[in-house]
Amino acid sequence: MERTSNLLLTASEEIGIELDKKMILNFEKYKSMLKEWNEKINITTITDDQEIDIKHFIDSLSVVLSGKFQGKKKVIDIGTGGGFPGIPLKIYNNDLDITLLDSLNKRIIFLSEVIRELRMDNIVPIHGRAEELGIKNEYREVYDICVSRAVASLDTLSEYCIPFVKVGGYFISMKGPSVEEEVNASSKAIEVLGCKVEDIKYITLPGTDITHSLVIIKKIRNTPKKYPRGGGKPKKSPIN
Repeated sequence: MERTSNLLLTASEEIGIELDKKMILNFEKYKSMLKEWNEKINITTITDDQEIDIKHFIDSLSVVLSGKFQGKKKVIDIGTGGGFPGIPLKIYNNDLDITLLDSLNKRIIFLSEVIRELRMDNIVPIHGRAEELGIKNEYREVYDICVSRAVASLDTLSEYCIPFVKVGGYFISMKGPSVEEEVNASSKAIEVLGCKVEDIKYITLPGTDITHSLVIIKKIRNTPKKYPRGGGKPKKSPIN
């Protein structure tokens, strides 16, 4: 535990994020539960302690470098999986009000247990699909930030995520290193959905040669009511 605590501390410092003892303890509890539950249900293919620290925890925390997560913000994490990046963000900034959305109920049960074990308030796991919730008034255009580490093309992901974001808020897509071409190919979809790309930030994960990017997309007007489309259309025929 001491070794992994030191890794989390040094790696977080390297990317400019400060963790205290309580945060480290919560990350350790979270990791323990992640490994235990992963033996029963498929949550992650990453099971090595140090790889979890870097490729899940530090990678999730890197979204803070967007500069959008200070103070009290209402955040939705689409396709959260094992809780990434939503739970690490909540551990780091307890003021965040977070919704974790995933389509697999087994993961939601796991996330509920993590939240209970870590005694977290104002964080809710929801079983559902983005295209179904994104048209409901209680979720549509009510979030300051939508963040997603889900694996999908940016044009498809934008249609799933942007409807949740209020005007003036942000959709932040966590992507790999070579993202410029994908951003260009998604420019029509992003514009139609009421947004513009504000910035792209690149982060190299400490102790690795892995570079990830944050595509920071600002909501400048309301999303047309016809989006998101149902029936898998965002994936089958993205806006172009």
